[in-house]
Amino acid sequence: MQTMIIAHRGASKQAPENTLPAFDLAWQAGAEGIETDVQLTKDHVPVLIHDERINRTTNGSGYVKDYTFNELKQFDAGGWFDKSFSGTGIISLDDFLNWLSDKPLYLNLELKNNKIEYKDLEVIVVEHLNHYRILNDTTLSSFNPHSIERLNQMNPEIDTALLVSKKRGADVVQKAHSIGAKSLHIKYKFLTPALAAQCRQKNIALRVFTVNSSRRMAHCFQTACTGIFTDLPDKALQFRHVFNNHAPRHH
Repeated sequence: MQTMIIAHRGASKQAPENTLPAFDLAWQAGAEGIETDVQLTKDHVPVLIHDERINRTTNGSGYVKDYTFNELKQFDAGGWFDKSFSGTGIISLDDFLNWLSDKPLYLNLELKNNKIEYKDLEVIVVEHLNHYRILNDTTLSSFNPHSIERLNQMNPEIDTALLVSKKRGADVVQKAHSIGAKSLHIKYKFLTPALAAQCRQKNIALRVFTVNSSRRMAHCFQTACTGIFTDLPDKALQFRHVFNNHAPRHH
């Protein structure tokens, strides 16, 4: 199996992250999957935005949880990136799944519940995925191990991933395994052949973030990672093609 190319927040170097233009560009580029982030509004609508606050990626300020979805929709989530994207809005998970429903894309939804414990986030997200019948093509990831455990209690078939951005020594694979995570998502700097081998031994999928340079892509392909999250899916696809054509053949 070759390493899957997953667009990190969409094609987020070419369009504002976590917006429909970014997802569209990733799809047009041929990305095999999309990674995006889910928070909950004041009226419990799951929306796609990375930060708990809207300050960085909109013309508003304050916490996502303090606005209703209708209020959030009034903000411009594109102009900060480039004025050609002015008027691009924050979208709901429902809007996104509707867009995704006719496309054969793998989906990674990161539940942003490591800083704010959104009540019932797991239940709400799983209900949406079931409604669109794409739960089986989705990985639900979180930095919050309790969230992974809750998902496993709800449905042990869900593909859950533990996210790790700080090194916890050699026990990260064991930690993921012990809470029932089927995947491990790590920062690039923690990737080693030994870690990749440990994951294979435990039958845990290994995906790496955020991989934008050719040198880093090559390292991920060499260690046969399950997937990479990249802001540049078009570049990653081109480079993987070159890498595969030049990789030594084993007879």
